Amino acid sequence: MGLLTIGAFARAVRMTPKALRLYDELGLLPPAAVDPESGYRFYHPDQRERALLIARLRRIGMPLAAIRTVCDRDPRAVAEAVTTYWGRVTADTADRAREVTALVGELSRTGHGAPAIRRAARTDRGAVRDSDEDVAYAGDRLLAVADGIRGSGGAAAARAAVGALEPLEALDRPAGELLAVLAAAVDGIDETVRGLGAGDDRPATTLTALLRHGDRLALVHVGDTRAYLLRGGELSLLTRDHTWVRDEVDRGRLTPEQAAAHPRRALLSRALGGGRPVEADLALRTALPGDRYLLCSDGLSSVVSPAALRDTLAAEPGCGPAVDRLIELAYAAGAPDNIACVVADLTR
Repeated sequence: MGLLTIGAFARAVRMTPKALRLYDELGLLPPAAVDPESGYRFYHPDQRERALLIARLRRIGMPLAAIRTVCDRDPRAVAEAVTTYWGRVTADTADRAREVTALVGELSRTGHGAPAIRRAARTDRGAVRDSDEDVAYAGDRLLAVADGIRGSGGAAAARAAVGALEPLEALDRPAGELLAVLAAAVDGIDETVRGLGAGDDRPATTLTALLRHGDRLALVHVGDTRAYLLRGGELSLLTRDHTWVRDEVDRGRLTPEQAAAHPRRALLSRALGGGRPVEADLALRTALPGDRYLLCSDGLSSVVSPAALRDTLAAEPGCGPAVDRLIELAYAAGAPDNIACVVADLTR
């Protein structure tokens, strides 16, 4: 059997060409041949087994440096290495769970009422798109936005993502358990969205949500939807975009200014239903009276500057008027994409 192009080999092992190039650079999976003129990589079918092993080790979270040390061992030795690695992960997770429980107990302000919440949510198709694939939700305990990808299937994916979180509003669990609840919910959403399509038409969605319990807020985030906090007149971004350009900035290959103008700036590196199983970003925060939260899709954040977001959130006293004004700003910038926006105030 002849050599396979990098694209054909990537499909055969369910990896991306980008991952294969990275594994080549790290010496984990060098190609069988490289065209001396074009630099194009070719792989032998016999390399499939090693590629699949690397992929499975990555799925369980094993660092690349560790994979490099175990990949060339016999299967029994690899199994022992995986067992040792997973034992460390399990022990570390248990230690962190105990720390979270203790920290929540220390920081919870016993005897004080939980902040009340005022909120408003709205989506808008924008000035260019023919349909709206964004979803915005604002309940008493749950705030969420999702941005669906690939047309009507993407809209269904976004609705499924937010709809799966809505029942959590009625869940009576300690604040320290909210992150585990959200992580499990995201795993279920990822599976659900994967079942909505196939092949190139497979839909996907981003998701950013806050789930409140008393004066604690659990944050879950996948993709390039965003969560901001206005506190004391200062606007803070609480999420990190899961995009190709953000990854390149973190690696020092692009500046933030280059990333903002890059033609691939909207290319996601993580999305629910969009490829490999997704790991969500999770965080637990303390809510203070006077906090104002903004959750939005990139239809707002990509065209309205952080300074304009801050000034609008600080100037508009009501949540509904603030949402309306932010969408007006997106339209003033051309509104090239759907817009999802949630504004929530915490009060006594």
